[in-house]
Amino acid sequence: MQASIKLLLCSAIALGLMPVSALAVPPATAAHALADGSHDFDFNIGTWHTHIRTLKAPLSGHSEWTEMRGTVTVNPIWGGKAQVEEIEADSPGGRFEGMTVFLYDPAAHQWRQYFSDSDDGTMETPSVGHFERNRGEFYSQELYQGRAVLVRGIWTVTSPDTHSYEQDYSDDGGKTWEANFIANLTRFKPGEAVTAMKPTGNEPGQHDFDWQLGSWDIHMSRMEHPLAGHSGWTPLDGTVRVRKLWNGRANLAEIETQGPSGRLQFLSLRLFNPAAHQWSLNFVSSDSGVFSTPMIGGFVDGRGDFYDQEPYKGKAILARFSFLNLAQGSNRDEQAFSADGGKTWEVNWINASKRAGNNAVAAHQP
Repeated sequence: MQASIKLLLCSAIALGLMPVSALAVPPATAAHALADGSHDFDFNIGTWHTHIRTLKAPLSGHSEWTEMRGTVTVNPIWGGKAQVEEIEADSPGGRFEGMTVFLYDPAAHQWRQYFSDSDDGTMETPSVGHFERNRGEFYSQELYQGRAVLVRGIWTVTSPDTHSYEQDYSDDGGKTWEANFIANLTRFKPGEAVTAMKPTGNEPGQHDFDWQLGSWDIHMSRMEHPLAGHSGWTPLDGTVRVRKLWNGRANLAEIETQGPSGRLQFLSLRLFNPAAHQWSLNFVSSDSGVFSTPMIGGFVDGRGDFYDQEPYKGKAILARFSFLNLAQGSNRDEQAFSADGGKTWEVNWINASKRAGNNAVAAHQP
């Protein structure tokens, strides 16, 4: 296995959030000739007043709009190559909470924006695009009322303190576009008080990850050859910082580790689905800019188990990530693979964590 693939495998399995299929290295391209756009979204960082207009019935011929006003907060990650945007707004119909994760793909020199709202805790199909001067265009395809439509998002930067975002639909292959979401944003003035986000909902399970909020030192042990009968293990050490989003119904873990392959950076976004009372674990590395297929699950009796199906060395396997021994000052989690439909599991990654500032994390070598 190439060193670059090992890099991704180490990091991905460490969190149990990245399918092995996402470890493929993209073929060589002419991307080096493209302009670096890793700071195109720097204008977006900060806290903003927002005025949002949404079309009630897109692609129906109706023109009735709903207005919302609220606050948008955008925090940078990885020096600006990723961002998390939290949106909270009020309308006559109630409260709207949204989140957008912006990820830069260094190979394609493009950005992906993944949107989710707190009603279902799932991420939509990402829109992909780039900026030219002060305008960015992003495209995706989605289902709207059972029909496939094209979606276009347009960012327009008018000054350091004002910008706008517009979403359009097209059901004729891009010949015509209809706007259905328009947001105008104005930066909060220095010293201006920001209204705290209001708690929304109190569904069972929405605080299951509260125990992990804060900073941790972590020691990782990775099996070198899963499902091959080998027993060699490789150590990695690093830090994890977990902060809550949506008042705890989502959270973001930032992971940095150091091992034989060098420095690794990852994000783990956890989203709560209030209808299913389940969580999704979504993983991305700074090298790819693409979220993995989510692992789905929840906590029962102090243990959290999350599952997905993914390809590994050409075969479909089950993957499980488990949070164990939850405590205020320390915890353990592990990843396991099953090649027989869940009858047996082989643990291939073990993490031992302690609160930052506690004694050094003890190495765990199976």
